[in-house]
Amino acid sequence: QVQLEESGGGLVQAGGSLRLSCTVSGGTFSNYVGGWFRQAPGKEREFVGCVSWITYYADSVKGRFTISKDNAKNTVYLQMNSLKPEDTAVYYCAAGRHFRDTYSVPSAYDYWGQGTQVTVSS
Repeated sequence: QVQLEESGGGLVQAGGSLRLSCTVSGGTFSNYVGGWFRQAPGKEREFVGCVSWITYYADSVKGRFTISKDNAKNTVYLQMNSLKPEDTAVYYCAAGRHFRDTYSVPSAYDYWGQGTQVTVSS
């Protein structure tokens, strides 16, 4: 059974940085597409970025966020810099068995973590 577990969320001031981690058990990220989504209160879950053999980012985070993958540790990271209050959300890690052209929608992923809260104060 594949399980994902996020860590690293918290409270940070605007302009600060956080790094989220997502570790998989029961599977290996070397075989999966690793994705990050976020969901703010009252809003739909939105794509942040993903990594397969290439990385993709939402326009809203491009240049500020970086996704990386450590296959040896079965972990995907989301490094978030220059954080803004509008980045406040629950961040979810996702894994997909196959890379799909619909990589920016939640249905393209097969497994999900429980989410971790990121709060950016102004």
